[in-house]
Amino acid sequence: MKQPVSNLSSNFKINFDHTINSGQVFLWEKIDTKWYGIDGRRVLVLENSQKFKKNMKYEIDFFRINDNFEKISNELKNDNYVRDAIKMFPGLRLVRQNPFQCYISFIVSSNSNIPSIKSRLQNLCKMFGSKKIVDGKAFFLFPEPSDLANASILDIKKCGLGYRAKAVKTASLSILNGKIDFDSLKKMDYQTAKKELIKVFGIGSKVADCILLFSLEKLEAFPLDRWMLRILQKYYSNEFQISTKTLTEKTYDQLHENVVEHFGAYAGYAQQFLFKMERELYKKKWL
Repeated sequence: MKQPVSNLSSNFKINFDHTINSGQVFLWEKIDTKWYGIDGRRVLVLENSQKFKKNMKYEIDFFRINDNFEKISNELKNDNYVRDAIKMFPGLRLVRQNPFQCYISFIVSSNSNIPSIKSRLQNLCKMFGSKKIVDGKAFFLFPEPSDLANASILDIKKCGLGYRAKAVKTASLSILNGKIDFDSLKKMDYQTAKKELIKVFGIGSKVADCILLFSLEKLEAFPLDRWMLRILQKYYSNEFQISTKTLTEKTYDQLHENVVEHFGAYAGYAQQFLFKMERELYKKKWL
């Protein structure tokens, strides 16, 4: 079956299947030949061979179409393994998500697999989000910060979040009281923005890096989870010395610094290609 590829121009192609099924987003589903995705207060609809038009600004921003991907990929191809991953998944792209949805999604992702994360987030949307009909189908939009901040921890737990419920409520309160401001975080340098995020209960280095990479413009963010540690040990044992399956905050920061020194300013893109390649090799489930 032909993969859904979208063309903005002759030199910019996106493979929707590979991009959506890459661990960046969770509230998407494919119905027949269309992908439907929740991004904050919007439902995005993507069709096979759909061409982006200039008036589709939101979709263009979401898929980072204005990134100079040719330049980025040429720089990344200096690394043999990343070059192989790009060759396998040339239509894979980073996305620019709704910051609040991304923020909560990766707090919910803690110690879990992708199908479970999706299920919990869908439950949150059904309980606290509003319904929208698109193409005759019902979708539930992502809750607003006030919806989750004012909810009881017990009600949030009913969505299957367990111990994560407290973190979700606390993180939402941090938005309402101004402790976290996404526009300000975008303007900060990577290290400063990360320090602000990890002040929030439930956010460690890995979750912070996901939020920074997928919604806050920090392309040097390189989320380090067990998959990425496995990849670094498997392919880069000479470049990075890793002696443990878990990382303290200090060792995480040091390893991240070394990783960025190796991969460069677009380390986040490198991470996504390597992550996609390795999970596909192990035939792991996505959405």
